[in-house]
Amino acid sequence: MRKLVILGGGYGGMKVMQQLNAKDLPDDYEIVLVDKLPYHCLKTEYYALAAGTESDHEIRVPFPNHVRHHFGTVQSIELSEKKITLSTETDNEILEYDKLVIGLGGTDKYHGVPGAKEHTFSIQSMENTRRTYEAISNLPPHSSVSVVGAGLSGVELAAELRESRHDLNIRLFDRGETILPMFPRRLSSYVTSWFQKHDVQIVSNSNITRVSADALYNHEERVKADAVIWTAGVQPSNVTRALDVEVDDKKRTILTKHHHIPGFPDVFVVGDCASLPHAPSAQLAEKQGEQIVDILKLQWKGEKLPDSMPELKLKGTLGSLGKKKGFGTMMGEKAAVTGRVARLLKSGVLWMYKYHSGV
Repeated sequence: MRKLVILGGGYGGMKVMQQLNAKDLPDDYEIVLVDKLPYHCLKTEYYALAAGTESDHEIRVPFPNHVRHHFGTVQSIELSEKKITLSTETDNEILEYDKLVIGLGGTDKYHGVPGAKEHTFSIQSMENTRRTYEAISNLPPHSSVSVVGAGLSGVELAAELRESRHDLNIRLFDRGETILPMFPRRLSSYVTSWFQKHDVQIVSNSNITRVSADALYNHEERVKADAVIWTAGVQPSNVTRALDVEVDDKKRTILTKHHHIPGFPDVFVVGDCASLPHAPSAQLAEKQGEQIVDILKLQWKGEKLPDSMPELKLKGTLGSLGKKKGFGTMMGEKAAVTGRVARLLKSGVLWMYKYHSGV
């Protein structure tokens, strides 16, 4: 059998699997998913797992049944030879492919801050999030927790931590004047007010110069921290960054309009590793995955690829402030919503995702 290999069962890879039924594949093709885990993880909910307000089981979704699962960790990809090197529990092995979708996601970017990698916790993977949850759960009362980075992930995590642990002293560090700079000012002000009301300290114009085992240094001023959680940047996976391909200034792979690597029409890149006109998100990865499926179907039929592709339009972005409040934009960023309505909308989106994934 020829193989369509999907590296990583994140939102982009999941969408490709869901959109490609057995009837869509040529008779001599099968879909092979390479992942370390036997289920799809809802990365947008990692903040709740880390805070202890959602269980591990609640943020899992089963993979489609028509996909053959291959457990392992990707070590390298040889584009010219169409081969992937994997490490498994027993040994290294080579997996060959005919079509390839690379969806290996991102890892934390530490911006060269000494001690950040060694002394901070992460919510970039299920494995790391579990470690973060364990560390936070074991902190004694009145411990200090610092969240570095006040983008969507950092804000949701800090808010969820406040609801989970009222006894903690929580600080949210951000380099900018205001948190959530990607959102309208109204939403930033709303979230800031929520944090002030709930005794979460926002440290604006920060510059974390180093991190130690029991503190971080903001402009070289020592700030005691019993736990530091890093949400201050994401970069493509190590394997993707090692490819000998053209990349943008964020090390994301530059693609053709048909989402494949130039010169390699059988190799697609989806999600956090792809250079796209929007910031990485689950919604963007899904939209891109849908278009990759359209291209695959045309390739298998031997039909001409379109001269242009539809714009990757996003419906908006929703964030949580604990279980009762939220914030976000809708209608392609045109409408702002806050409060209970925003939180209910986000819960509804999550429910629909699970429902359509067979949960």
